[in-house]
Amino acid sequence: MNIVDAIILAIVEGLTEFLPVSSTGHMIVTSYLLGIHKDEFTKLFEVSIQFGAILAVVVLYWRKFFEFKRWQFYIKLIIGVVPALIFGYLFSDKIDPLLESPTTIAISMFVGGIILLFVDNLFRVSTIETDDQITFPKAFIVGCWQVLAMIPGVSRSGASIIGGMQQKFKRYVAAEFSFFLAVPTMLAASCYTLFLKKWNNGYVTRKGYEIIMENKENMTSFIAGNIVAFIVAMLAIRFFINYLKVYGFKAFGWYRIIAAIILFAIIFSGVMEV
Repeated sequence: MNIVDAIILAIVEGLTEFLPVSSTGHMIVTSYLLGIHKDEFTKLFEVSIQFGAILAVVVLYWRKFFEFKRWQFYIKLIIGVVPALIFGYLFSDKIDPLLESPTTIAISMFVGGIILLFVDNLFRVSTIETDDQITFPKAFIVGCWQVLAMIPGVSRSGASIIGGMQQKFKRYVAAEFSFFLAVPTMLAASCYTLFLKKWNNGYVTRKGYEIIMENKENMTSFIAGNIVAFIVAMLAIRFFINYLKVYGFKAFGWYRIIAAIILFAIIFSGVMEV
């Protein structure tokens, strides 16, 4: 991976992380098309640049994150992230092979697109208009929905937003809670990838931070990628919230369906492995 590849992936991450279109799916496909999908550092990079996206949420919603007297807010996030931590720990070995499968991504994108076409009509009744009204059990249920995003192509934000709407959150409340929930979820995934997971290239086992620090190119890509992801994610979040309040999810559903059809065509043409 060179610096140009890093910036392209970071733009994709920033644009898609908080939209219901699957950032993981988009980055995996992008790395395939760039010809860097088998690179050990690429797989690490795709997770580690989530730090930039996390920071975008904290900066945009800094009042909520640093209003310490609202201790219930932090408890809700902890409760919401528990299902992902448990399932991630128990099934990480089974999840990793799915990340190598463009076909899994295409199927998930298509099915998710169909669901988004109808989700606005499915959950018309909404009674929760602020995050203060979100109860601890509802936060846990949304966290369970988020677990679905461990299948590449499903979309973490999409699954958790639908989970919120199913719990009668208004669309923008469901979206914002999805953003908040992303912070501990993605932070845990990034820390695991950098400091706990053992990366094996066939010759030596190393931690993620050791791979980043082993040469100047990796370090430069890591820093530049997080800066770009931060800037692009801030713009994407502002756009998404404003768009969602007015128009809903249908456009994202059509996007996912079209993207899935294009991906199937690329797979069947032999450009990408099944």
